[in-house]
Amino acid sequence: MSSSQQSGGAAKPQPEQSAQLSPDLPSPTTYLTGHDESGTAIVHTVRPASWKPFEGGVMAFNQIYTTQFPPDLNDNADIQYHDDKITSGKLGLASKNGTVCRMVDFGPQYVCMMHRTQSLDFGIVVEGEVEMQLDDGSSTLMKRGDIAVQRATMHAWRNPSATNWARMVFVLQDTKPLIINGKRYGEDYGKGTEGLPPSGNDDD
Repeated sequence: MSSSQQSGGAAKPQPEQSAQLSPDLPSPTTYLTGHDESGTAIVHTVRPASWKPFEGGVMAFNQIYTTQFPPDLNDNADIQYHDDKITSGKLGLASKNGTVCRMVDFGPQYVCMMHRTQSLDFGIVVEGEVEMQLDDGSSTLMKRGDIAVQRATMHAWRNPSATNWARMVFVLQDTKPLIINGKRYGEDYGKGTEGLPPSGNDDD
């Protein structure tokens, strides 16, 4: 049993692996639940956020959880899957036959690349405001609590604040290939994604 897994008793905090970039936002913690040997619910693991910076430190990912679908909760197989996926360094934006939950912090005035994933995404603004930009030229201002349901569309995110960081939580689900008028629309990361592996869920 690894240090990140327990069969019962009090949850064991995990060490913070990287510093948060956004000084004006709270530091999040993930609480994984589970069961003891009697089947009673427990807090299995307490995990401080682990941030990975991109583009020179103006945007960062906190990978909260990844799963196969449907997940296997027996003997903590889902936790082992997540830990293995993260340590492999092969997690893209989406995950083949699975789901990804991540937190993303955007620095002031930051605009990410226009991109598409083969996935259905729920994007929730939890701090600040974020503009959702689509390749039809539209820009929609999302405020705290607003939710975008991205259906494999080409899009970008912009933090309009000149002073404050913004934060979103995303849940991405693998989907069947998107085909419009006979043309397949697969994953497209755009520019500025060096070091980010492909999702691998739209391979032929």
